[in-house]
Amino acid sequence: MTELAAVKAALKTQAVETPSWAYGNSGTRFKVFAQQGVPRNPWEKLDDAGKVHEFTGVAPTVALHIPWDKVEDYAALAKHAQQRGVKLGAINSNTFQDDDYKLGSICHPEAAVRRKAVDHLLECVDIMDATGSRDLKLWFADGTNYPGQDDIRERQDRLAEGLAEVYQRLGDDQRMLLEYKFFEPAFYTTDVPDWGTAYAHCLKLGPKAQVVVDTGHHAPGTNIEFIVATLLREGKLGAFDFNSRFYADDDLMVGSADPFQLFRIMYEVVRGGGFTPEVAFMLDQCHNIEAKIPAIIRSVMNVQEATAKALLVDADALRAAQRAGDVLEANAVVMDAYNTDVRPLLREVREEMGLDPDPLAAYRASGWAAKIVEERVGGEQAGWGA
Repeated sequence: MTELAAVKAALKTQAVETPSWAYGNSGTRFKVFAQQGVPRNPWEKLDDAGKVHEFTGVAPTVALHIPWDKVEDYAALAKHAQQRGVKLGAINSNTFQDDDYKLGSICHPEAAVRRKAVDHLLECVDIMDATGSRDLKLWFADGTNYPGQDDIRERQDRLAEGLAEVYQRLGDDQRMLLEYKFFEPAFYTTDVPDWGTAYAHCLKLGPKAQVVVDTGHHAPGTNIEFIVATLLREGKLGAFDFNSRFYADDDLMVGSADPFQLFRIMYEVVRGGGFTPEVAFMLDQCHNIEAKIPAIIRSVMNVQEATAKALLVDADALRAAQRAGDVLEANAVVMDAYNTDVRPLLREVREEMGLDPDPLAAYRASGWAAKIVEERVGGEQAGWGA
């Protein structure tokens, strides 16, 4: 197999999970901007996700959020997904929207609140059993705003205790993916503020606990690719939540703020052996002012482009330059790959997969946007928190 053929073959195996909540309404802290044709329930979210996969060919799974996507019959929901050409993916928990969680969830000072939070996480594992999902994705808004508000070390003990109970409930083929975020909504201390804290808890829990890297959850200037390389080296990188940010957790379209950073991250994934189903590529974005389905399609394409460029890095030439201490040549090898226009290559890949070479144009020509505006009248639109 030639080098180019190997790159094409790798790109055809890529899978980017889309989030159910990205198909619903969202907005800023101050306003949610409704759009016509937005799904009104999880079933319609899956209808839209099916269209994204239909035109990209590499978005075969959809992450659910509980309770936003709660239904009576999860087997039926899984069947509906299959009929739309996709499968149900990670189950995301929600321990940040109940009044009881004002002072935290599984780190809360009151045992009764911690019990409620852990019970919700256990319910999410039950849903995983019903849907066939592999991954339980956890993000906690727990933290404090003022010095002395609570005991920092005790909160870590509570966190460890709650995670351990949920970990023991996981099946043999299920995983716990622990996400970190350095602030918001907690501004003094956050209970899982960085990759080191997440890694420490996952290491203690065992092999079924992995770290999630959300590309928007870092301070400006953070070298995310170093974190990725380290977690891959330790066998503890479980997934990405892809998005972009200019300032903090902006949840903008992946690759829109710093495409070079996305390329650097993907290079470390490829170099570190992370381009496998064991590292889940997921989107975690909000589409506030742009049309939702086209934005998700564009995001998937952005991940594809960064991946293609990462696969084109001449590993042998790079290693030779590094060993020779040739700083400029080593950097040039990386930059040559980044500066390659991979769009023609990806068009060829799509054509070989039986897809339209231009997913966005194909979606616009499909008439789906007009169809859902006409049909989704009445009822309550899905949105952030629903």
